[in-house]
Amino acid sequence: MSIDFDNIFQHVIPMENFRLKWRFTNERYDKLPDEHLDQLKPLDDEAAKFLWDYIAKSNLHNDTPFKKDFFQTIDKAKILNGNEKEIKKWLYHRGLTLDKLVFLSWDDTDAMIVPWKLLIKYFDSFYYGSSDDLTVIDQSLNWVLLFHHEDEIYFGTNHKTEPI
Repeated sequence: MSIDFDNIFQHVIPMENFRLKWRFTNERYDKLPDEHLDQLKPLDDEAAKFLWDYIAKSNLHNDTPFKKDFFQTIDKAKILNGNEKEIKKWLYHRGLTLDKLVFLSWDDTDAMIVPWKLLIKYFDSFYYGSSDDLTVIDQSLNWVLLFHHEDEIYFGTNHKTEPI
């Protein structure tokens, strides 16, 4: 069966089978409350590859952070020690509804579906500076969030965003 956005939820795996589970379940890193853990939907290898290929086929990252002229507007934020509140506020002001489900792609084997509000709340568990490039999308590609490994976040959009 080929994977698409209509059936991707059939490829959710248990958190205990997810390679990056330690980010969310290990007290040494971050142990999320069960009510939040239950909302994280890790994806199997096939679904992770589907998202990776979907992003690659769009040529989204042909230039850093995004292909030239892919988006009308690109906003940027820098992650620094001690500016977590500012980053959460910046993410909140991207204009997405808090309950919107977004797709996270670290690489061709690690991906997840999460509510936008949890990505905001725990962004520093989803993204580890200097080691991660994390692309966050919805299926429209009308906007994309890139956590770049140099502690920069880019948000590209073709819509005017207003704080909600």
